Amino acid sequence: MAEIIPQSDRRALELAVSALKSGELVVYPTDTVYGLGASAGNEEAVRRLFAAKGRPPDKALPLLVADPMMATWVADVTPVAHDLMSALWPGALTIVMSRLDSYHSAALAGGDTVALREPDHDFVRSMIAAVGEPVVGTSANRSGGRAPVSAAEAAFQFGEMVALAVDGGRATGVESTVIDITREGAPTIVRAGAVTREQIEGALGRALGGGEEQKGAGE
Repeated sequence: MAEIIPQSDRRALELAVSALKSGELVVYPTDTVYGLGASAGNEEAVRRLFAAKGRPPDKALPLLVADPMMATWVADVTPVAHDLMSALWPGALTIVMSRLDSYHSAALAGGDTVALREPDHDFVRSMIAAVGEPVVGTSANRSGGRAPVSAAEAAFQFGEMVALAVDGGRATGVESTVIDITREGAPTIVRAGAVTREQIEGALGRALGGGEEQKGAGE
């Protein structure tokens, strides 16, 4: 099983960043559930992450950013996206946006959209900032399984496939809400989560579209 290190250990950030930059997979805490990460620009690492999760490589993965400025060079930040980021980031809202033609990552599975989130978690934001690019933000479980709420639970599932697991204590277990703003008409919630429809409508000053809202297992 991977080494588990407390988030409070002063070596934790350095070790996590070093592992990600070296192309390793890392389990990390967030404000929602535990995540399984790879540096988004490392194609080999991302492919190993798909394999570790048992996830089809044509099913795109979300990315985490350190701040909205990082999002500006990976997606088309529309006025709607700006309003959502300003009101609800950092936080448990994943925004599906159009991908810039110049940005490529194996995590996006060749698609023309990218799902981004800025987590409300100081350690994770510091980790991403130090890596210098987005980090894959998928939940640290095998595909279809329950999203983990502890580092030990996540590390056990992946064994030696993960270089390091950072223990930040028990997570909330409530996954992020996913909203798609690329469709015609009003933005649409495609996965219900920690951020409510009312909060999103308040941020936008208008009603959302109906659609495919659902609750599911970890990403």
